[in-house]
Amino acid sequence: MTRVVCPGSFDPVTNGHLDIIERASFLFDEVVVVVLVNESKAGLFPIERRIELIAEATAEMENVTLDSYAGLLVDYCAQNDIQAIVKGLRAVSDFDYELQMAQMNGNLTGIDTVFIPTSPDYTFIASSLVKEVARHGGDVNGLVPKHVMNALDAAFGH
Repeated sequence: MTRVVCPGSFDPVTNGHLDIIERASFLFDEVVVVVLVNESKAGLFPIERRIELIAEATAEMENVTLDSYAGLLVDYCAQNDIQAIVKGLRAVSDFDYELQMAQMNGNLTGIDTVFIPTSPDYTFIASSLVKEVARHGGDVNGLVPKHVMNALDAAFGH
């Protein structure tokens, strides 16, 4: 059984994230979506809420499970018998950073990273941009699932 991890902050989960998660779910036996805890960065949604939003969005994907973790991702992988890390790439600029991270992870533990290019429809979507548009009352329909759009509206008092 091939288990992979799809890590991120997912604050909030976007259609771009879901594209990568779904495509990974077709390729691997189990995809563990891990919301990484960054204690030096305050997010819009608490970790538990992010997990709820992802759970609703991935409910139809039977081989997708959810978790959160504070610490090195490679340690999480070792503790949970995860064989590889799956990362989405939106642009060439993502590749430079992600390749360096993949090489560091491989050097630390030997774990491989699998890159999946984001579908062209989602290459411009970033959680930070989605939050900025939603904060100012802009329309994020098509960028996030409807339930995430509603959560954003509630968070920003719209």
